[in-house]
Amino acid sequence: MNDSVALRRDALKPRALPRRLLAWWDAFRRELPWRAAAGETPDPYRVWLSEVLLQQTGAATAAPYFERFVKRWPRVEALAAASLDEVIAAFAGLGYYARARNLHACAREVARRGGEFPRDEAGLRALPGVGAYTAAAVAAIAFGARTAPVDGNVARVIARLYALEAPLAAARREIGDKAAALTPAGRPGDFAQALMDLGATVCRPRGPDCSACPLRPACAAAARGEAEAYPRRARAKAKPTRAGAAFFARRADGAFLARRRPPGGLLGATLELPGGAWEAAERADLGLAGAPFPARWRRLPGAVEQAFTHFALRLTVYAAEVGAAPPPSGGEIWVAPEDAAAAGFSSVMLKAIAQAGRFLASEAGAARRG
Repeated sequence: MNDSVALRRDALKPRALPRRLLAWWDAFRRELPWRAAAGETPDPYRVWLSEVLLQQTGAATAAPYFERFVKRWPRVEALAAASLDEVIAAFAGLGYYARARNLHACAREVARRGGEFPRDEAGLRALPGVGAYTAAAVAAIAFGARTAPVDGNVARVIARLYALEAPLAAARREIGDKAAALTPAGRPGDFAQALMDLGATVCRPRGPDCSACPLRPACAAAARGEAEAYPRRARAKAKPTRAGAAFFARRADGAFLARRRPPGGLLGATLELPGGAWEAAERADLGLAGAPFPARWRRLPGAVEQAFTHFALRLTVYAAEVGAAPPPSGGEIWVAPEDAAAAGFSSVMLKAIAQAGRFLASEAGAARRG
């Protein structure tokens, strides 16, 4: 029998793939700030917190946020005792701010229960903001439950391993079933993390390193020589564009006007510059109707752009120096410039603030030179 065929048959045995993957992971596991060391019992709070921060976010971006969170709130009870505004401010720049609201609500519920997380998926799913993936990840990694959390890295590994022809959205159930079937009774949490690490470091979206992959003998996509062609991609739909205006009003002391968005919905409870509603680009009125008060508003050249999940935003910024501005109304506040980065503004608003600051600084420099 051909040696490569024998190797592939051995790799396809039920217990061979988990054994191969765990051996690889024991040698090449990533060191991450939330990850328990080999032989150490995972802390459910740190596992849960990391999984929330990692949603729609890469490990390199999430790591400094995680370290700041656990330094400031080392236990779930401490996080529960914080205000929602503090938690949202700690999320500043990370995006997907519904996570901050859910994180706070979940921490309060766990603290109400005595600080102990449920140990099973059903109990975890009952917590505020905990979905199927997070419940499976915490159950597997923190409590050793035999379950299969499927994130983007895991989905890519499974889609390639079995050369699944359906695009990811249509293959989610099949991917979950296959990942569950592979999960061993022993070390299920390590196995879940090993799949995640394999997808992040070897079975990458672009340029997968198949020669370094412990699953290569059993990988159908690699056998076809087209690993990068999987997962199959659905035809992308064009995102609609919305447009809006934001107004940067700055006092003589440098403070600028801001307000808090409603707690629900997109960017909920984050700070923003005053402005009108974001409308479909062809219907948007970019006049001064959304200005917080009459002033010498100047429309800045260009626009601030941000891509959200379901639409792209083009934000026109107006700026004004206001010596004697009326007092804030309707929940508006004045923010000192040195506090802007940590105050809880979203990424798009931080871009708008930076654009307005550059514009006013340029104007001031031109006036001095004149």
